Amino acid sequence: MKLFIKKPIAQLMAASKETEKTLKRTLGVGSLIALGIGAIIGAGIFVRTAAAAGEHAGPAVTISFLIAASGCALAGLCYAEFASMIPIAGSAYTYSYATMGEFIAWIIGWDLVLEYALGAATVAIGWSQYFNEFLTTFFHVHIPYSLSHSFFEVSNTTSGVYASEFGVRGIINLPAIFIILMLTLLLIRGMAESAIVNNVIVIVKVAIVLMIITLGWHYINPMFHTPYMIPADAGSVKVSTGVVNYADSFNHGWLGVLRGASVVFFAFIGFDAVSTAAQEAKNPQKDMPKGILISLVFCTILYILFSHVLTGLVSYKDFLIKGKEASVTYAIQHAMPGYGWLANFVTIAILAGFSSVILVMLMGQTRVFYTMSTDGLIPKIFSRLHPKFRTPYKSQWLFFVFVSCFAGFIPDRIVGDMVSIGTLFAFVLVCFGIFILRRTDPGLVRPFQTPWYKIVCPLGAAICLCMIASEGWENWARLIVWLLIGFVIYFGYSIKKSHVRLGTNGIVKDPPEPQFME
Repeated sequence: MKLFIKKPIAQLMAASKETEKTLKRTLGVGSLIALGIGAIIGAGIFVRTAAAAGEHAGPAVTISFLIAASGCALAGLCYAEFASMIPIAGSAYTYSYATMGEFIAWIIGWDLVLEYALGAATVAIGWSQYFNEFLTTFFHVHIPYSLSHSFFEVSNTTSGVYASEFGVRGIINLPAIFIILMLTLLLIRGMAESAIVNNVIVIVKVAIVLMIITLGWHYINPMFHTPYMIPADAGSVKVSTGVVNYADSFNHGWLGVLRGASVVFFAFIGFDAVSTAAQEAKNPQKDMPKGILISLVFCTILYILFSHVLTGLVSYKDFLIKGKEASVTYAIQHAMPGYGWLANFVTIAILAGFSSVILVMLMGQTRVFYTMSTDGLIPKIFSRLHPKFRTPYKSQWLFFVFVSCFAGFIPDRIVGDMVSIGTLFAFVLVCFGIFILRRTDPGLVRPFQTPWYKIVCPLGAAICLCMIASEGWENWARLIVWLLIGFVIYFGYSIKKSHVRLGTNGIVKDPPEPQFME
């Protein structure tokens, strides 16, 4: 059956050439860095930081960020080498196809749906909560709880926006679906226009993060940083989904920090989304490594400084009891007297920041499926390009429906955890891919080379595997079920339609190109 048949590097390089029937190359190095920052700084810094600190790591969430960043940095070096060498849309899927074969490539391509599509859904849910804060603050109105939360959530607060709706069950998250729709329309219009919007958003939200760090530093209370890690006798906290018991192994001490790393890891998934835009970069061999690595380093520094300030303003338990989704706003309002205006401004910046994350995630997912479609592994509809804008518009609409189903009807905690384990799995395979390719094809032209690959690749894979191991059994179960669904599709459809398999010795005789709409 030749499950591990590989796609020749020469064939991949031939497919990277721009024609009127391929994706349009419009992105420079500045836009690529902005795409990375746009995807990274969003839900992670404003929502997942508070969640990881409140449930698992406490003030030591800064160490959680360091652990997560180290795994990302090592994987990022591998991504940078691949992106410079194989400048094709598809990211880890394309890299795996060239190094580990079609079956592994399918697994990673299917797995990337968890990263990009569900990542967009998770952030859209966070966007919805802040949008209600924005409406309440500036217009004194709000969308009812039932129309801004999933069916699996029940209002349990007697203060804030939903004070009058205690005990109300959600029905559908309409604001989350709305923002996905708006950004889908923008992406269909074109990558150049989408990049311009993203650049403006990045400038705004980075400026706000720097303001919070600079102004908030003077209000840090050392008491909230002592002890730095959550002790086993810290008690428990009742939350909407149950009880957080700090006596549990992964809710205190170093194991809590490790679990916190798997939670905040979600905050870093944006840097690899840059690699999905390789086929739309003007000079991918030089600019892709810069876009990936510079955005990763810049955001890591901001994350550590921001989390240090945030956990120093209020107790980590307050993030679960009072702050919840709006923990940043809560911390500013209660610990920084006279800066109420900043809290209001933060809400606007967060809305903008979340929007850029969703934008890049939606873009990344459709580019992965675009490449899988041109390889014959999924239907041609995913590689149909708009006759004017040369964007995969039908795929964009299909993912709008798919992502909206998760954003509208599933709680963010469940969706976000699925994203983290899917992304970690992708990183492990990319690290192994570089190690394998260095041994099997050392003569390939590599504009960027991963330094000390014999150490970087195994270590990067090991750190990511450790974070996967700290995930709860529920996330493992969801990943296994998701992969089983993927296997059914692969053996039922993809294996029969694969263009590589239809050729001789892995070379397609007449590779079909993505078609324009008739």
